[in-house]
Amino acid sequence: MTAFPEVEKIRYEGPQSDNPLAYRWYNEDETIEGKSMKDHLRFSVVYWHTFRGSGADPFGVGTMHRPWDDGTDSVENARNRVRVAFEFMEKLGAPYYAFHDRDVAPEGTDLADTNRIFDSVAEVLEEEQQRTGIKLLWGTANMFTHPRYLHGAATSSNSDVFAYCAAQVKKALEITQALGGENYVFWGGREGYQTLYNTDMKRELDHLAKFFHMAVDYAKEIGFEGTFLIEPKPKEPTKHQYDSDAAACINFLRAYDLTDRFKLNIETNHATLAGHTMMHELDYAGIQGMLGSIDANTGDLMLGWDTDQFPTDIYLTTQIMLMLLKHGGVAPGGVNFDAKVRRESFDPMDLFHAHIGGMDAFARGLKIAAAIREDNALGKFVDQRYSSWDHGIGAEIESGKADFKSLENYMLEKGEVAANESGRQELIENVVNYYI
Repeated sequence: MTAFPEVEKIRYEGPQSDNPLAYRWYNEDETIEGKSMKDHLRFSVVYWHTFRGSGADPFGVGTMHRPWDDGTDSVENARNRVRVAFEFMEKLGAPYYAFHDRDVAPEGTDLADTNRIFDSVAEVLEEEQQRTGIKLLWGTANMFTHPRYLHGAATSSNSDVFAYCAAQVKKALEITQALGGENYVFWGGREGYQTLYNTDMKRELDHLAKFFHMAVDYAKEIGFEGTFLIEPKPKEPTKHQYDSDAAACINFLRAYDLTDRFKLNIETNHATLAGHTMMHELDYAGIQGMLGSIDANTGDLMLGWDTDQFPTDIYLTTQIMLMLLKHGGVAPGGVNFDAKVRRESFDPMDLFHAHIGGMDAFARGLKIAAAIREDNALGKFVDQRYSSWDHGIGAEIESGKADFKSLENYMLEKGEVAANESGRQELIENVVNYYI
């Protein structure tokens, strides 16, 4: 029985199409910079927002109409939901999906029962992966919803909580491995503190690092070779989170000797909450060799919280694709739609419209970014701006031949610096507008 009888497989029809259930820009086989769009973008549908989101917010109960869901936490309902999810993703043409353990499988009466339930649902996940060819981009464990995690998970002041989340991640890693997951994500939703009056920050950071090293050790033991990803996220829900932005995460990974196995999963909405642009976070992670994957969404700047809306802004997707192309792409990560339909968009068909819009926006951003790169439209401004470093004293500084004494002698002889040139910001913004 089909959950979406009125929908056939979504296909590319080109920019002139007026069909709301067709792609106008996402042509998965089109080659851009030597790779297909499908391989560049590696689109992934998230299980939590798309198939578990209720539409609830801090001021109201859920609004979503999901006729296939009976509203219970039964195992049978969870297994049936998997089949609906894969029908949706198959018709959408998304090659990947991602999940938290508790998205796909409810908790049982105890840890052993919870693991049995997870195994039962994973059987259907594997069946559907085999049937459709859709792959698991990454798995992760929800260690923020249950009250046991009110003080955090790996950073909890309660050592039993640390032990429980270790067991939970062990199982999630095993399932991710069994399903062929290409990555594993740590989303530290409550890894932080509300006040330092009652917090031993160093001890918590040491515990978090110990936890990650345990995960690496166990991955080696079971043969999981995927990338571990940390997702930077500030403020929400904890006042100060240890994974607040890319710089904080990379500093942590270096300090605790974890850079060999870990990279970052960067999210647009989280970059905004950290006071950065998505371009900044992607470029910073990229130049450090730590860019692993992205969560594709956007926030509402009028609201200032993590609204996780679908990305439809072509400027945003162009900026993201400029960075992904600059740093060699995102594989084995992907463009993961950690995005939800708005509370008012409660019909199941809205799920298709939202994903089609996001996929088209990224496809168009990819084409624009590639055209800008082909013409060196931005690169030539950057090259000119830094041209003084390509010869003379600039080249000596970069090559390590200069020191304070030689630079003092250089300026004593020259007297004054060469005149600065205009940054041409308005002109460059006009150039980007031309391509869009």
